[in-house]
Parts: sequence; C-alpha cells; structure tokens
Amino acid sequence: MIARLFSLALLAAIAGCMSAHPPLGMPDPSVIGFDGSHAVPPDCAALMQPSHLVDAGFGRPGVAFGCATYTNLAVMLARPADLVAPIPYAGADAALGASAVRRYEEGRATPLNSTSTTNNVVH
Repeated sequence: MIARLFSLALLAAIAGCMSAHPPLGMPDPSVIGFDGSHAVPPDCAALMQPSHLVDAGFGRPGVAFGCATYTNLAVMLARPADLVAPIPYAGADAALGASAVRRYEEGRATPLNSTSTTNNVVH
C-alpha cells in the first residue's frame, strides 16, 4: 500500500512539474514504456541530442537529456500499471486530518511503539 502511494505521488509530482510542457529539450514522460507488467526504461540512444559546443576545434559529445531521470523513475515504480491506468485520486479526508490534529493538541495522541526508530532521536 505504501509503495502504491509512493508511485502515485511520484507520478503526480512529474505531472505537476511538467504539466504544460517538459523543460526545453527534455522528452515528456511518455518515453517510459509499459510491457503489461513492467515499466520499460527509454532507449537512451533515441534521446541523444547532439551538442552544438566546440572545444578546441572538437565537437563536444551529445547528451541523452532525460535518460537517467526516466530510467531511474521506471525502475522505482512500485506499480508500473499506474503509467497507463492510474488509480483515481479520491481527495483528502479533511475530517480525519482535523481529528488527528485535535487529538494531538489535546494530548490524546497515541505514542509511537517501542520498536520505532524515532524514539532514539536526540533533541
């Protein structure tokens, strides 16, 4: 469940960052493929952009802009099917959030269990 939420958040972040258009020269996220069960990283050779810079008379190597970003994203997806059929966002539950804040403010919050690693934090 947490992995599914993470993948949805990651896709939402990408959609939010590139809502209108990706940055100049960067391909859109559709370069990540889906084979029915796995996310397929992009073909980096297809993303190669030649450099227009010349250094001491020699052309600089090109760059596959977006290759590492989209390859890493494809590997991190916990539920690759979200690429083609994302789970609809139902929205936040304001009443539940307000209830949690109220319990905290009134000192009725349930303490973390003893196996939590946050109990070892030094303040």
